[in-house]
Amino acid sequence: MSNDFVSPSGGGPSGAPGHGAPGYSAPGYSAPGHGAPQQPYGQQHQGAPYGYAPAGYGAPQGPPPKTKVKPGIGWIVGAWLVFVLSVIVGIAGFAGGIFSAITDAAPTSSFQPGQTVTVKLDPADKPAIYVSAATGTKFECQIQGDPGAVRLQQPSLEQTVTSDGVIWELALRVGVDKAGDYPLTCTTAEGASAKFGVGKEIAADSVVGGAVALFAVPGLGFLLAVIVTIVVLVKRSGARKRQAAAAGQWGQPGPYGR
Repeated sequence: MSNDFVSPSGGGPSGAPGHGAPGYSAPGYSAPGHGAPQQPYGQQHQGAPYGYAPAGYGAPQGPPPKTKVKPGIGWIVGAWLVFVLSVIVGIAGFAGGIFSAITDAAPTSSFQPGQTVTVKLDPADKPAIYVSAATGTKFECQIQGDPGAVRLQQPSLEQTVTSDGVIWELALRVGVDKAGDYPLTCTTAEGASAKFGVGKEIAADSVVGGAVALFAVPGLGFLLAVIVTIVVLVKRSGARKRQAAAAGQWGQPGPYGR
């Protein structure tokens, strides 16, 4: 029986120099010519220590894009334009009501002094006698009482209407009990020049309706404009605060790198 003895110095079984056991090398040591020196275990990664992210990792990438604040200012501009339009409508309504009342009140026909005409009178229309003459002209009118009683009264207020370029002044208020045709005659003192006509008293409800349109419509438009302005400003303020809060959150340091 024979035994092969391996020399500690790496010799072969016959004592010849050998290369040692395959795959074995001393820790941290490499013989020259057998490759680059190997780094010690645990130092393979350069830079940040193991288990930590590189500096700046997780840092904010910038604030979110700004969004347009809503509702827009256009709502306020539109509300005040509506108010301006309501003022125009109110003035037009007032003027239209007055014009309509004057047009309905003015006589549609005329007759000369001393001429007897038959006129249709209705108590619902509030009939009235108008005169167009020089200032200070004296006149007198008579209406026959058939088919009902007739009352002629001086007006409590001066009323003047203009129709087709003719200025008519309210001369007498006419009160009748029944609607029908009545003969009417008017005369002037000393043959003064004048002409007469039968119309209506200016309706008070038309004037009142015009006044309501003048003040009520613009008032509602103004109230609407104020409410819209307040609501829009409050909502825009809230939207700005929410945007500022969101921007502040983006600006906070991240979990790493700051």
